[in-house]
Amino acid sequence: MAAYHTVMAGTDGSTSSLAAVESAARLAAACGAALVLVCVYLPMRGRELAVAQDQLGPEAYQVVGSAPAEDTLRTAGDRARAQGAADVRTVAVQDEPVPGLLGAARDCGADLLVVGNRGLRSLAGRILGSVPADMARKAEIDVLIVHTT
Repeated sequence: MAAYHTVMAGTDGSTSSLAAVESAARLAAACGAALVLVCVYLPMRGRELAVAQDQLGPEAYQVVGSAPAEDTLRTAGDRARAQGAADVRTVAVQDEPVPGLLGAARDCGADLLVVGNRGLRSLAGRILGSVPADMARKAEIDVLIVHTT
């Protein structure tokens, strides 16, 4: 098996996704590969945004636009570097999770996509689908689903 050159990991800031980031970081470090961390988000709108802005006041910038995604990526980047990944890049993508991750993988030239297994074994995941299962079905590159739950 050839070594990977660009490993990409998706994260939403959950414990499960951060465990997948750490696994991706260890793999990237072992391969000498670049690690691209991606957080896909949909911004708050309408009533949800108005309530958040009202409750947070001057701190509302934290939930507007890509700010939550950038915070998630900062945390994920720190955890990845702690696992030995040297070349870590971060990307925030405004989209639905699966198309956003697939587009980011294509854009960054990833040859491996790493995601956690959250949702794979749940009833909702079996009925409605889950991000890891959809990624495994739709990706045109290798997908590593890390046992994180």
